[in-house]
Amino acid sequence: MSNPVLTRTPRAAWARTIERSVLQEMLEASAKPGILSFALGLPAAELFPIEEYRQSLNRVLSANPRSLQYGPPLQSLRKQIVKLMELRGVRCSEEQVFLTAGAQQGAHILTRLLLDPGGCVVTEELTYPGFQQVLQPYRPRVLSVSTDRGTGMNVDELERLLNSAERPSLIYSVTDGHNPLSVSMSLEKRQQLVQLARRYQVPIIEDDPYGFLWYEKKSLPPLRAFDEKWVYYVGTFSKMLAPGLRAGWIVMPEELVAPLSVIKESIDINMAPFTQHVVADYLATGHLEKHLDMLRHEYSARRDALHLALQEYFPSGAVWQRPTNGVFFWVELPENVDTGDLLHVAIETEKVAFIPGFAFNTSAKPCARNTMRLNFSHNSVELIAEGIARLGRCLKRHSLVSVKI
Repeated sequence: MSNPVLTRTPRAAWARTIERSVLQEMLEASAKPGILSFALGLPAAELFPIEEYRQSLNRVLSANPRSLQYGPPLQSLRKQIVKLMELRGVRCSEEQVFLTAGAQQGAHILTRLLLDPGGCVVTEELTYPGFQQVLQPYRPRVLSVSTDRGTGMNVDELERLLNSAERPSLIYSVTDGHNPLSVSMSLEKRQQLVQLARRYQVPIIEDDPYGFLWYEKKSLPPLRAFDEKWVYYVGTFSKMLAPGLRAGWIVMPEELVAPLSVIKESIDINMAPFTQHVVADYLATGHLEKHLDMLRHEYSARRDALHLALQEYFPSGAVWQRPTNGVFFWVELPENVDTGDLLHVAIETEKVAFIPGFAFNTSAKPCARNTMRLNFSHNSVELIAEGIARLGRCLKRHSLVSVKI
């Protein structure tokens, strides 16, 4: 008797509806030969401190060959992170520092700790797609609030939500160099947001990949500086050092470290990967502060180059702000421009890529169809000018808008 033919591929119910994110599609598209990409938040690989990494790697292997063995999360790295957090205006103890394999894992395991299936979450209307993917298995009700382009999250809208019958399990926030909007939250709103979390007892996941990348003046203190109990701070070395290290951390209440350890153990055994040893050694040498100064200088020049190129090549109806943190510009084009259509045209005709703004939408209503997110950290000043000129030609050639040439 023959085996019955399967009529569908076995998958959990939530997994049957998932789709690849635009970011993953763009990672492949931008890797094709000849594509000049502004799509992803890639750091500049030529600025990685390769020689210092090599020295740290050699020291670790020479002094501690067991660094390649199973072992608990690295205490020496926790100590270094406590010092690092002081630079962000945060006082914490080693016991409050939880090590992760990058910020994405940090957000993932915190969500698993806080959110029941079908629960309620608050995000901004335009939010990092990686966090949207974290939420998918839980099929939550996502309540979204708008974002002011000058001051950040609309905290008054949030307060109205919290005053209603809804009681969310968590609030997700990127306070500095917002992804995708590039805005940094005002001090008044940071304090107000923390007060709301405390009053309504709703924890905040504060995602802070860009807080150390400031350009005009030092970043404001993160939310965690104003509250130890209700703010769970997620940090990463991906933008400061290199994403391939997969090293990050959470600062959280000490009493939650044990249950979070159990969750992480189910994912990756909660052990210290080799890169934790290398990062700890690198930090101990004191190289990071000089490296961050160099990144701020280089990225500031690239940010200014993109700003000037937009002024030269983009339409008079385009609107953007020069960011003070992070690695992105958010550009609003005239309403007759659909950036989803524009993206396909741009890749095919001008070999240039970006992320359409609608890819970040969390609300039920269509929005951001005429917007785009552009990265400035990855390409050189010369390539930035060339790429924006290509986009300007693309806009003109296809009669989407009139542009200044």
